[in-house]
Amino acid sequence: MATGYCVKCKKKVEIKDAAKTKTKKGKEMIKGKCPDCGTTVCTFKLD
Repeated sequence: MATGYCVKCKKKVEIKDAAKTKTKKGKEMIKGKCPDCGTTVCTFKLD
């Protein structure tokens, strides 16, 4: 599972419903939801 930093909870969390996507410039990232608050969480570290 991928981990990312939730800005709302102010802690590292396991990304729920993680999906690999790309930015507009083509860089790969993982995007999903915070399991605690539901805020969108992104990370560029591909585990």
